[in-house]
Amino acid sequence: MEEKERSFVMVKPDGMRRGLKDEIIRRLEATEVDGVRLRIIASKEMMATPEIVAKHYPLDPAYLLTMGHIDPSGWTEEQKQAQISKMHGRVIEMHQLIQSGPVFPMIVEGPIGTVAKIREIVGKTNPVEAAPGTIRGDFGDDSYAAADAEGRSVRTIVHASGNPEEAKAEIENWFPEFAG
Repeated sequence: MEEKERSFVMVKPDGMRRGLKDEIIRRLEATEVDGVRLRIIASKEMMATPEIVAKHYPLDPAYLLTMGHIDPSGWTEEQKQAQISKMHGRVIEMHQLIQSGPVFPMIVEGPIGTVAKIREIVGKTNPVEAAPGTIRGDFGDDSYAAADAEGRSVRTIVHASGNPEEAKAEIENWFPEFAG
């Protein structure tokens, strides 16, 4: 029996407001990993609760230090503290953004490699760096520079788990019925 891998994907309020949910679903369902199409096995439209959002974007220093999938190894303690301080405010703003309108969380299943393939089709987190043909590359209208200038988080349309461990935790948070 072929091993399966699950990923967590969420259309964020900015993507929902722009009517991109159906296109994102279409792209996910049209994607194959090793000749097998991805399947959305659970989804729901909802308003994110403060409890779910606090688990998804925690305020603990370890998360804040590596937010944005950066590698702080080799940084001085002062640089690490500056990053934690800067990201704390961003995470508070992200909590507000995710709760600003409906979201559409999904569990997407496929063969091993599904999480990485979804990250590939979603595109780089900074929409201006995302390749054409990716969700963020085709529909992104924000940038790190604009977000930094305005002291806010970058609006990325969609969230996709960064690795299988993160996917497992996010699925358990947003879909507790799939825990375990």
